Amino acid sequence: MKPIIKQYIFYAFLGLAMGFVVARIGFANYDELHRMFIFADLRMLFSFIGAVVLSMLILALFSKKIPKQNKIFQPGTIPGSMLFGFGWAISGACPSLVFVQLGSGKLAAIFTLVGIYLGVLLHKKIHARYFRWDTGSCGV
Repeated sequence: MKPIIKQYIFYAFLGLAMGFVVARIGFANYDELHRMFIFADLRMLFSFIGAVVLSMLILALFSKKIPKQNKIFQPGTIPGSMLFGFGWAISGACPSLVFVQLGSGKLAAIFTLVGIYLGVLLHKKIHARYFRWDTGSCGV
């Protein structure tokens, strides 16, 4: 088997495992996420905080092996982050959760997926016309 196919199979397995865990925790459930955002269910909030802390620890452990990148602070980072958070709170899904929701049979996630797609297209058009600063993403 070619190494690239092994890599795809490995990443597919990781994606399926992540989707399973996320669905079991409840992150793919809109009602659960809503309760987290209004602080009615601290279990979800603590799960999210735990995932962030675990990610920080793993990044700290492997930081010597990860090459440093000189990223510039973009003028749109703060408003873009806020817009991303508002969209997540309204739709109940960040981009990866949409696929978990679709895999769980939640057809309303199709609207979120369409919204993400339209948002990316709108950003591309608005950014190209009005802002034109370097986004730092793959030289695009």
